[in-house]
Amino acid sequence: MLVTLSEMLNEAKKNRYAVGAFNVPNLEAVRAVIGAAEELGSPVILQHAEVHENLISLKEIGPVMLDYARNATVPVGVHLDHGASFDLCVEAIRLGFTSIMYDASSKAFEDNVRETAELVKIAHAVGVSVEAELGHIFTSAIGGGEGRGSDSDEDYDNLDDIYTDPDLAKEFVERTNVDCLAIGFGTVHGLYLKKPKLDLDRITAIKKKIDVPFVMHGGSGVSDDNYRTAIKNGICKINYYTYMNKAAGQAVRDILAGTAQGQPVFFDELSLAATAAMKENAKQAMKIFKEN
Repeated sequence: MLVTLSEMLNEAKKNRYAVGAFNVPNLEAVRAVIGAAEELGSPVILQHAEVHENLISLKEIGPVMLDYARNATVPVGVHLDHGASFDLCVEAIRLGFTSIMYDASSKAFEDNVRETAELVKIAHAVGVSVEAELGHIFTSAIGGGEGRGSDSDEDYDNLDDIYTDPDLAKEFVERTNVDCLAIGFGTVHGLYLKKPKLDLDRITAIKKKIDVPFVMHGGSGVSDDNYRTAIKNGICKINYYTYMNKAAGQAVRDILAGTAQGQPVFFDELSLAATAAMKENAKQAMKIFKEN
């Protein structure tokens, strides 16, 4: 069943668990995530990231995501992830997405506030939830940018300059009226190249200032214990993609490695293997997120 992000995350906040939000840039990923959620009876969020427009466009994958969500036996949110352009956010709203993330976190604070507040007004007018980001999420040199390339392996020094400031978070939420906030506390988009320096206490510090659901970006590769602590401290939505995508790639590689030279390889076999691998990986993540 199709539900709003606010409904899902308010329930998660109340009961101290997190909802997994999975990027699904192909049919195999959509089927894997929905299948995993239905087997576990778990709410879930299907996401399309703007950086995946090079893989498949919103207008192509969006209706597929919405169809699977409406026909699922569990609550499903359909979300635009890291929407950096006003036009794509509006397109997602018009398609029927139940939430959008407008990401102006790389801009000056006042610009982030002004632009986010404008989209909140538009989205709320039609019952669509809005996520925004304040602070900075590291991008790995391998699989960064939601799992597809990146600019560099970023330095972990001067962390106070990029972690979310609790006082600014309070001001930001009050001025924009966003439904949830993605916060920076040391997680990384893509595969970890070095041990992350997570400031899990910062989540608690921000929660003391504002009582909205918090979002963890760069969730792949975080230890089970750190997931549990982050959720306990206030994380209600966890974005997850890279390691699920990696599991699918490994499943395909295993088939190809076991195929004798000259023996035909059929794409449907690769597709089914990739789907099964992503489903199992997503299930493992969902189980951790729902522990309380």
